[in-house]
Amino acid sequence: MELLDDSLIPERARDVKAEAREFASEYIEPNAREYFQSGEYPREILEAGQDAGLVAQDVPEEWGGRGFDLAQLLALTEEFYRADAGIALTLQLASFGCEMTYEYGTDEQCEEYVRPVAEGDQLSGLAVSEPETGSDLAGMQTQAERDGDEYVLNGEKYWIGNGVEADWVTVYAQTGDDEDDRYSNHSLFIVPTDTDGYEAEHIPEKMAMRASKQAHITFDDCRVPAENLIGSEGAGFMLLADFFNHGRVIVAGHGIGLAAAAIEEAWEFTHEREEFGRTINQFQSVQHGLADMLTAFESARTLTWRACENVANRTNEGYWAAMAKTKATETAVDVAEQGMQFHGGRSVLDERRIARVYRDARVPVIYEGANEVQRNLVYRQAP
Repeated sequence: MELLDDSLIPERARDVKAEAREFASEYIEPNAREYFQSGEYPREILEAGQDAGLVAQDVPEEWGGRGFDLAQLLALTEEFYRADAGIALTLQLASFGCEMTYEYGTDEQCEEYVRPVAEGDQLSGLAVSEPETGSDLAGMQTQAERDGDEYVLNGEKYWIGNGVEADWVTVYAQTGDDEDDRYSNHSLFIVPTDTDGYEAEHIPEKMAMRASKQAHITFDDCRVPAENLIGSEGAGFMLLADFFNHGRVIVAGHGIGLAAAAIEEAWEFTHEREEFGRTINQFQSVQHGLADMLTAFESARTLTWRACENVANRTNEGYWAAMAKTKATETAVDVAEQGMQFHGGRSVLDERRIARVYRDARVPVIYEGANEVQRNLVYRQAP
């Protein structure tokens, strides 16, 4: 069956979608089970993606990328996450954090840090979440204190993609303590990972997205030059808020790809598995379950592409991004669970694609802002 058709895709994004599908078919899907079970970092696939021009290509052409817009990134994301979420996340995290630099940084910062990532010579990361703080951007405790022509960072970050593998990370840190305006107390910094005082270790075994590596980072009097500040001091919250509107549309794409994978597996299994002398798709209850999965999927995908257009056009973008992220990721969880039920006992075998999808689908409802927070945003920003 063909769930990720082109009918909702803008013309300019269809070639990128076709490239992503071909790459996913050749490199991601055939290796998904191996990397899920081993938990190894898929460096060879990452390098193939860089060579194919499908990694870090949101970077503008002037800094070495292809300048993919939001629709092109979403089209690519659907295909990658349908093939395997763990490997897909590794490919997308290769340039995580670059967006703030090429949008708000200086030409010198872009030349030194962004271009090598776009050209496949370096990896970046984004360090926001902390051990005790996730969705509360204004509550992050990592400190960055000005000392002459340097900033000194102290604190911890958690769940940081590429925290170990990256050459540099964008770090969100507290630079002020204004109790009346807690949204102006944080700033963004470029921190090379070979800087003294930067230490990172992989978070141990995860139940999902095992081919993607996250880290626990500690900063102990970690000094960076003042010119590594992105934008202006105190602007970090607002820069991230804008970044997350785009990011949540892409995370909605994570959900769409995962939901497509779950439905494909459920459809194939129910049309092949026999019980009581017939394939189980002939039972009305199974047909209704499949119908509900398809209805939920089409609803979520349509909403996601509408949100993509509105966020790109800056039309109440926080509202649309939060709504799409919530709907698409929860649809992935729901259809994956129904797919598990259809598979019966076989669903618990990690060699089964449906088992991997079920585990992976549980993650996007949390990252990029937990869905409980997204509901707050939808309510507050309703037109």
